[in-house]
Amino acid sequence: MKGTHLGEFEELVLLAVCTTHPDTYGNTVKDEINQIAKRNINLSTAHGALARLEGKGFLVSKMGEATSVRGGKRKRIFEITSLGLKKLEEAKELRTSFWERIPEKVLQTQFSPS
Repeated sequence: MKGTHLGEFEELVLLAVCTTHPDTYGNTVKDEINQIAKRNINLSTAHGALARLEGKGFLVSKMGEATSVRGGKRKRIFEITSLGLKKLEEAKELRTSFWERIPEKVLQTQFSPS
């Protein structure tokens, strides 16, 4: 298994895998990130991240059944592993701990336009 660091984009991909379960494949991940995170990623970017995350042990995949909609082609279905879910929880806890440490004075600061 490759390094277990979870980057910000990889975190979004794992979240998209979870929110589109059980029919998670490259296009659903791409569409979910484009819609929810307002990021314009392409399919090859989604596939690359999915492959990286599978290599790290955060995802597993299997080939789905062929469908007439896809011209008889099968699609690779992804699912998060317990390690992947643990990494997502750790990322959430880390972000929350930083947010909780921000002084109220900073949160109330209004920045004037330059």
